[in-house]
Amino acid sequence: SGASDSTHRVSIRDRLLTKEVAELEANLPSTCKASFPDENKLHHFQLAVSPDEGYYQSGKFQFEIDVPEAYNMVPPKVRCLTRIWHPNITESGEICLSLLREHSIDGTGWAPTRTLKDVVWGLNSLFTDLLNFDDPLNIDAAEHHLRDKEDFRNKVQDYIKNYAR
Repeated sequence: SGASDSTHRVSIRDRLLTKEVAELEANLPSTCKASFPDENKLHHFQLAVSPDEGYYQSGKFQFEIDVPEAYNMVPPKVRCLTRIWHPNITESGEICLSLLREHSIDGTGWAPTRTLKDVVWGLNSLFTDLLNFDDPLNIDAAEHHLRDKEDFRNKVQDYIKNYAR
């Protein structure tokens, strides 16, 4: 019955996704664009974020979003495909965003009540409101900002020129 359980989970996930993707597309931030390489596989898509303010303005950052079978009991898996100098995103693409965390103690983590729209708005906010230098994943970037904001901005701009166009 393992296979039928899995099929059942996938059909629950895919039903949720049909609804959530429609909701997402109706409520995308103006700075975001979602693309689905395969319309039959809504569980795998890319998000491009083009911030219109702040340090990352003028960059275009690609994220890959994979929605596991156990969704929405577990959060989507998200990676940043664009190399970036950011306190909450490593250069290899790992992301620190509390709502993508399972079993978060402070209640800000993943919950089945959250949707893809929350994930996309959260990723979009990493470039503005949720840009967090106090609890960094990329400690070097956070310390760089603390040490010299102007030089930090320059390095961010260099990365944008080289990787985020």
